[in-house]
Amino acid sequence: MVENDYKVRLEIFEGPLDLLLYLIKKSEVDIYDIPIEKITKQYLEYLQVMRMLSLDIAGEFLVMAATLMLIKSRMLLPAEERNEQQAQDEDVGEEPRWALIRQLVEYKKFKDVASYLGQRAAFQEQVFPRHEASAPELGSGELKLGDVSLFDLINAFNETLKRVAQREDLREIFEETHSVTDKIEEILWTLGERGSVKFHELFDHAATRAEIVATFLALLELIRLKQVRARQDTQFGEIMILKTVA
Repeated sequence: MVENDYKVRLEIFEGPLDLLLYLIKKSEVDIYDIPIEKITKQYLEYLQVMRMLSLDIAGEFLVMAATLMLIKSRMLLPAEERNEQQAQDEDVGEEPRWALIRQLVEYKKFKDVASYLGQRAAFQEQVFPRHEASAPELGSGELKLGDVSLFDLINAFNETLKRVAQREDLREIFEETHSVTDKIEEILWTLGERGSVKFHELFDHAATRAEIVATFLALLELIRLKQVRARQDTQFGEIMILKTVA
């Protein structure tokens, strides 16, 4: 089991719409033609991983899960019943599926504008640098271009769990405890020796599921403390872990 000597407190800046947009982009599907069953399954899988890691999940994530389940259940209805339900929705308001799509489209537009303005501000800062401003630290503030989101890390962690679960040497040893503190020291030592490491390499020698969880929680804590940085040069590509420069 994971020794409960270190409680990771990680603020989740992304919300449920961010997660849905991430899954839509990852699945390469049209936002106007979302495969609800597939996206709902993936969404619930991410929530399960977040719960397993004891990350604080805002109520909005659970509300969105309920909305997706409602839409999925309605799509499984026979055509006649589905038409009746749509007629009832027209009487009381917007049909849930289209309401969700509208939310996603509007939110994506907002994010795109915010991203554009952020890039323009960064460009202006390079053209007209403020001499009194100090150089930004790696890993400070919002994630910069090339850095990864929490969902990228959870996706990589989930893929690692699935992969190592198939290894013959992966055994749960209940007498063995895995300290997040020890894993923090182990990651820092590795980065001190090598400078950078691929995400999956952190778990190559993990013998149990508990050790994998402890290692990932240690990584999240180091990212939160800005002692390490996660970088992804291509979207959904290999994640590199680097030690930040003091």
